[in-house]
Amino acid sequence: MKHNNTLASSTDNAPLIERLVFGNRPLVLIIFALLTLYFGYHVMQMRPVASFERMIPIYHEYIQANQKHSDKLKGLSNTVRIVVETTEGDIFTKEYIETLREVHDATFFLRGVDRQNMISLWASAVRYTEVTEEGFTGDTVMPNGFDGSEASLQQLKKNIQTAGLVGSMVANDFKSTTLIVPLVEYDTEAKKPLDYHEFSGALEEQIRDRFQNEKIKIRIIGFAKLVGDLIDGAILVGFFFLIAFVILLALLWVNSRCWRSTLSRAVSSIIAVVLQMGILHALGFGLNPYSMLVPFLMFALGVSHGIQMFNAVVHELMAGQDKLTAVRRAYRAVYLPGLSALFTDGVGFALLFIIAIGVIQDIAVGATIGVAVVALCDLCLLPVLMSYTGVSRRAVNKLEKIEEEESSVLWTKIAQVTKRPYAIAVLAGTAVLFAGASYVRMDLKIGDLDPGAPELRPDSRYNIDNAYIIDHYSTSSDLFVVMVESPKDKCTDYRTLVEIDRLQWQLRNTPGVQSTQSIADFTKNFNAGMSEGSLKAKTLSRSDQFLGYTATRAKPEWTTIDCNFSPIKVYLTDHKAETLDRVVAVVEAFNETVDLDGVNFLLAAGNAGIEAATNHEVENAHLLTTWVVYITVIMVCIITFRSVRAAICIVVPLYITSVLCEALMTKMGIGIKVATLPVIAVGVGIGIDYGIYIYSKMKEWLDKGYDVHRAYIETLKTTGRAVAFTGVTLGVGVATWTFSPIKFQADMGLLLTFMFVWNMVGALLVLPALAYFLVKPRAKGSETQPEGAGESEEVGLAHEGPLAHPASKAS
Repeated sequence: MKHNNTLASSTDNAPLIERLVFGNRPLVLIIFALLTLYFGYHVMQMRPVASFERMIPIYHEYIQANQKHSDKLKGLSNTVRIVVETTEGDIFTKEYIETLREVHDATFFLRGVDRQNMISLWASAVRYTEVTEEGFTGDTVMPNGFDGSEASLQQLKKNIQTAGLVGSMVANDFKSTTLIVPLVEYDTEAKKPLDYHEFSGALEEQIRDRFQNEKIKIRIIGFAKLVGDLIDGAILVGFFFLIAFVILLALLWVNSRCWRSTLSRAVSSIIAVVLQMGILHALGFGLNPYSMLVPFLMFALGVSHGIQMFNAVVHELMAGQDKLTAVRRAYRAVYLPGLSALFTDGVGFALLFIIAIGVIQDIAVGATIGVAVVALCDLCLLPVLMSYTGVSRRAVNKLEKIEEEESSVLWTKIAQVTKRPYAIAVLAGTAVLFAGASYVRMDLKIGDLDPGAPELRPDSRYNIDNAYIIDHYSTSSDLFVVMVESPKDKCTDYRTLVEIDRLQWQLRNTPGVQSTQSIADFTKNFNAGMSEGSLKAKTLSRSDQFLGYTATRAKPEWTTIDCNFSPIKVYLTDHKAETLDRVVAVVEAFNETVDLDGVNFLLAAGNAGIEAATNHEVENAHLLTTWVVYITVIMVCIITFRSVRAAICIVVPLYITSVLCEALMTKMGIGIKVATLPVIAVGVGIGIDYGIYIYSKMKEWLDKGYDVHRAYIETLKTTGRAVAFTGVTLGVGVATWTFSPIKFQADMGLLLTFMFVWNMVGALLVLPALAYFLVKPRAKGSETQPEGAGESEEVGLAHEGPLAHPASKAS
């Protein structure tokens, strides 16, 4: 009866949300069961997705210019390069050329290929032009009626050299040739956007597996192939998630020594993930290689808050409450800081939506929905489950014994940071660490820092293929395109050509630029051809009539029918951020010197141009999101605790961890890019939980009259232990990502592990050290009214429905 009376008295002033949850426990379980079944069906329908447009900042001025002229840039942005290499001799054998024809035909009929603009040695659009005694002559590079004879092979070799294809379509050592395969974003046959994973699989099955053998090697690079490899690797990440899940489950059991409470928390977190993924699918979203990590983050977030709930329930049971009363009292103690922490998490994730890159916005949507679902499960489903399952008495007794053994050693030592000498030492050491990290992170780069595809391991097949192309071809796979707009019929105006040629000269002398091509080069060659091949005539003619005639002879790749647009192709040695920055700087400086009416040199197209636009967007978004996230976190802390000092205590350790993380990125050669940009926001969003829970519990003891030191000792025995366990648990969980075959996921796992652990360390050491100096009493008191009493109005917000009793350890 004692417990029943206690429960009755405790529910009189219970918050409305508590009365709704515990007053309708069977209904809550039925509702969540139905939601799980419904959204579980949606989860079963989810498939990996990827879109070229979702990977780029479509509102950036470079991309806008790119899209404006997309019909004139066929094959310069979203393309696949298929290299057919012979391992015996050179390409001039009948067997090789026939194999190349078969590869061409098989590729031509793949769904998603822009067949009209696909080129290879077998394409009729690939032609040569030469100057003879009779004037200009030309034909297709592949001789008509090619029969594989020695004469036809020699003619093919001559045509290749005449067309200037060595180094671009044909390897410098004549051991391989390239197919340039432009793709369409919309699959007209399937009547849906191009499925890159499916297309990548078709390349493997119908091209590589079919034609590769001891004599022939197939090498494939391009956005579609990269995305396909990322999705294949991401599917394998599911195995690591399973390992992480088992590890988390084991750690939960080790911490609780109770299967009932362990399964309650695991079930609640799993249901949260099912609801989150089901809602995303119902809203039309899928999982791309970047957002595949979000479900596991949500599972970890649910586990984190579940640990706090378990910790509070155990201490109520230690105080002699029955399981229902214990859960209700625990719920009342954690729901307010839990809501504050989850709200902050949600806002931090939602702010990622301001970054105008589709995949990051997908992460923002998925994570924001996930946080809302986690809040719903942790504040409704989990307490109801635990009110039925409870915690075994054996587990409670064992944990009580552990705490008694630890309290005199571990927590007492950690609590020394709230004494003046130790607080000064901790803050001084933190200041030195912060200063050193701030200096190191000055070298933090934006964008990719490695050649090839940094998203994949250096020894991945894609990067090996890419390295082969760089080593054997003069025109690399990293293409930067400057778009030249001009009035109609003025693309070959002498002054325009002079400026194009001048820009090319500057670019060719820029480190990182391999070669350049433009209509100016074509005009020079044409002029030389009209002068019987004289090299002296390989220059720009001043004759408007001649230049106008040149425009009519130019290939479609160099100008349009209206002669109002022409691209400058800039082939780069790599797409590192420094290389792109140098090229962009040269073009922008050049633009300031050009003064031609109606002529504009626009940035930028090609895969490297798109990468440059993405880097700009990431650089701007990095500073914006960092400041906005921290301002939001500060405001939430001020509103929650009604104290600027509280916000300082909670946020300063978070910011120091962010700086340390960026210093780590600098030392490890990890740049700020699409894959790593969300890490800081995620780390702050989840890391804030530690500080809010620690400070909330400290304030509770401060309100009871304890000084900072004694309040922190009591906090460590309860919430502190849970925070330490949470930090280690989440760190171990995401550390499994470092074994992912996808490098950017491994990088994210490493960085998040670092942030989870260091945010925990900051909350346990730096936060209380700051509190020692910032949480000051209004008046000195006696031993029963120690320093810190009466601080509640300054430091925090009085809890709704405070606990009816102090925890047993305090009494």
